[in-house]
Amino acid sequence: MSNQYTQLNRDMSSRKALIRDLTTQLILHGEIKTTEKKAKLLSGVVEKLVTVAKDNTLAARRQVAETVRFLKNADGKYAVQILFDEIAPKYKDRQGGYTQIFKLAPRQGDGAPMALIRFTK
Repeated sequence: MSNQYTQLNRDMSSRKALIRDLTTQLILHGEIKTTEKKAKLLSGVVEKLVTVAKDNTLAARRQVAETVRFLKNADGKYAVQILFDEIAPKYKDRQGGYTQIFKLAPRQGDGAPMALIRFTK
């Protein structure tokens, strides 16, 4: 998955960690607010993970677990469980387009373009 990480003014390990964290938070919460550039990058990563998760095999779980962090939500479910048990089955008949990005007002402090990324309904 190393080809899909653009610069984002970080070294490779920091970019990978950032994408893993954002991916996990999106799965746990359903939507997150971040910069437009990060949202666009995150969208591609999450789309691929949902496509893999639709297989629902042990190999698919292990492949997803390489990217998604081992964190729980408020209900005590792990992010990988949520992806395989709730998110992927919802999109079993869909061939992509699992996420939406909405542009928001620029960030107050530095004027960075912000966006809301969430799973489609």
